[in-house]
Amino acid sequence: MRAISLFSGGLDSMLAIKLVALQGIEVIALYIKTGFGSTKDITQELEKRAKKAGAKLLVVDVKEEYIQKILFDPVYGYGKNFNPCIDCHGYMFKIAKAMMKDLGASFLITGEVVGQRPMSQRAEALKQVSSLAGDSKDKLILRPLSAKVLEPTTPEIKGWVDREKLLGITGRSREIQLKLAKEYGWDDYESPAGGCLLTDPIFSQKLKEFIEYEKFEAEDIELLKFGRHFRLPDGAKLIVGRHKEDNESLKKIQNKDYISITLPIAGPYSLLFKEASKKDKELAAKIAITYAKSNPEKSYKINVADEVFEVSPFKSKSEAQKFFILK
Repeated sequence: MRAISLFSGGLDSMLAIKLVALQGIEVIALYIKTGFGSTKDITQELEKRAKKAGAKLLVVDVKEEYIQKILFDPVYGYGKNFNPCIDCHGYMFKIAKAMMKDLGASFLITGEVVGQRPMSQRAEALKQVSSLAGDSKDKLILRPLSAKVLEPTTPEIKGWVDREKLLGITGRSREIQLKLAKEYGWDDYESPAGGCLLTDPIFSQKLKEFIEYEKFEAEDIELLKFGRHFRLPDGAKLIVGRHKEDNESLKKIQNKDYISITLPIAGPYSLLFKEASKKDKELAAKIAITYAKSNPEKSYKINVADEVFEVSPFKSKSEAQKFFILK
């Protein structure tokens, strides 16, 4: 017997896998990459966590489709920020369900807990998720952590899993999960909702602002994860690294719509929208050099792609900060 588990790397998804794996069922931990999961590659961490829980990791990239079908037109709307949680979960289960035949799986599992999150894990929301996934009749989605407070699913009814060995957790308390983690010797797992940038208010504001000016595509996700973000007078976006890690991450971004700014002295790595006006390019150069180890009394030759601008830094960073997207 084999099951597919939606896997975030969080404690709840690890425990859901463990409870089913302990019953002799082979579990595939499915991590669905929407692009909004993390600011860094966590594949190795996910592999380790899945293995600890008793599963093998499988990663599927759905960034393009997620943006087209879910992000901007969710049936059940958004949470506090830009997070379409109900639609997102339903979409992920739909993907997992479509993979069942090829992977030889009989049912699906998830670490969802009734009442843990106000939008997506209310009892009614779980039904909406099942409906979106096309599972209302099949009842193949098992939630091991809350099974005893939910209606029996097909895996329980048919005896594929022993319902008595599952749990009946409800609410936002983490006491039972943390106790189990201690019993299993786990101390490496993602915090609840900690892996989704769409639940982050700052990231959400950057995303909302971005789509006011530009068409948002999968390759643009990385742009919003790093640096200080500026919107210049003629409409161009400027991103200036904040520290070494930021700079290294920005350098790795390959985006057809953005060009780099090269400084003659030590300073941040910056990206600018390639269709920026000459005025915006000059201002971008001035802002970038302001955040470098520069002297406001001197002028510097700054390369904006293949153009050179000679500018002096602002005397105070506050002059540059008036162009911040987030004040």
